[in-house]
Amino acid sequence: MAVSLIRLGLRSVALNIERTAALISTAGVQNQLKLIHTKPICNGTVCYLPDMAREGELAERSSNSLRRCYSKQHGRPEEDRRKQRSDSDSDSDSDTECKGLDRSEFWRRKMRTVHNILDVDKDGLISFNDFQLFADRFKALGHLDEAQAKEFTEIIQMTWEEQWGAIDPYNYVTVEQYLEDMHHVLNDKSLKKRAHRWLPYLFKAVDKDKSGFISVKEFKLFFKCLGLNSEHAAVAFAVIDTNGDGKLSMKEFVKLGKDFFLTEDETKVSKMFWGPLTDV
Repeated sequence: MAVSLIRLGLRSVALNIERTAALISTAGVQNQLKLIHTKPICNGTVCYLPDMAREGELAERSSNSLRRCYSKQHGRPEEDRRKQRSDSDSDSDSDTECKGLDRSEFWRRKMRTVHNILDVDKDGLISFNDFQLFADRFKALGHLDEAQAKEFTEIIQMTWEEQWGAIDPYNYVTVEQYLEDMHHVLNDKSLKKRAHRWLPYLFKAVDKDKSGFISVKEFKLFFKCLGLNSEHAAVAFAVIDTNGDGKLSMKEFVKLGKDFFLTEDETKVSKMFWGPLTDV
């Protein structure tokens, strides 16, 4: 009798184990079938199944928190931040760019050099007033006709608004912000094309005899307007006049001016275009 009861107990335990195993197995199969027939959720880079999406989202947030991105509106006055650039004005996918933030110290040194030139009143900041004073130096030479002077003024204003926003006495650009802004410009094809469209007007302003070429004497006028001395101009001209013909065409002038901003190659002669590089 006791043996029979023990057998019945063991059989009951075995049946319970089988039922439990069956339930676990069935749930496992159902979960597998559910996952197989569930449409994945994709974020453009990685795809997750629904019950994995939350983990993926958390992982992505953690990754983004470690990635330094640059926003074009970073560090600007509140009034300026309200200015939004239309998507149609840019070939970039986003106003936030991480490309190019690790540029060489040589390139950064060149950008600090230009910041110092554009900081006409030498207060350590670039304002729209500095931009105007910069343009006025070239217009004061008297070699631009009325139409050219007007176009130059308009382009200077448009350049400021596109790169730095509102024309406001409290809207200014620090050295570090200028570096970041130039990173952004170089990563935006549309802005990159338009950023230095005022260069031809600098050429026309110093082309005193309107020959279509700049001599070393006229290049000294260019450096004078930049606030640099004629000795530096003579040295720079000797370097950038690579064919040794003693003159620069507008095409050569504009290319040198743009290459200064684009290249990190220290062997390029364009590094001399805006004068001696700052040591700061």
